[in-house]
Amino acid sequence: SAVIYGPAGLVINTETRAVTVAGTPVTLTKLEFDVLTALCRAAGRVLTREYLLEQVWGYDFTGGDRAVDSTVKRLRARLRAVSPEADGIETVRGLGYRMAK
Repeated sequence: SAVIYGPAGLVINTETRAVTVAGTPVTLTKLEFDVLTALCRAAGRVLTREYLLEQVWGYDFTGGDRAVDSTVKRLRARLRAVSPEADGIETVRGLGYRMAK
């Protein structure tokens, strides 16, 4: 499906690569968009840093896990700037991240 729904009115259109929270547009980088999309598609499931690196950055990326953490940190800040409730990203210690259902 081209439209993915997240918490607190978060809507992702994968065809236009547009993200809105309760109708307010959220500007994201390509990496932030791809991480958010992966998390929302797997809502409720833990995605490991390794999985996100493979899915978003690609198998040949050599930057390491911190790239995931810093991208998630920026993504959370952008979502919270529009609506604190829109940040449904949960850190699962030692594993990775999960989007609240």
